[in-house]
Amino acid sequence: QVHLVESGGGLVQAGGSLRLSCAASGSIFRINAMGWYRQAPGKQRELVARITAEGSTNYADSVKGRFTISRDNEKNTVHLQMNSLKPEDTRVYYCNAEAGPYVNWGQGTQVTVSS
Repeated sequence: QVHLVESGGGLVQAGGSLRLSCAASGSIFRINAMGWYRQAPGKQRELVARITAEGSTNYADSVKGRFTISRDNEKNTVHLQMNSLKPEDTRVYYCNAEAGPYVNWGQGTQVTVSS
């Protein structure tokens, strides 16, 4: 099992930046891909960005050019740099780790963008 702890959420004005971090522990040798998802109340959780162990990335169309995902394999962390934030980016953001057949989730961190 992989344990994930997120940090870095908060309140920011539109146009501002935030950096989310996620630290993994436990069965980290099993992790192949990590990512960030987000969820609004009453909505489905959606992919924001994903990065494989080899460094391949993919992004939701809504965040391309504004968000950057990166991974530090030595420190078992993944980061999400969020620039040019918009009010519609307001969500709870969840870290995700794919480890073999299992999907692990963090507890979530709130990101609020004021207009």
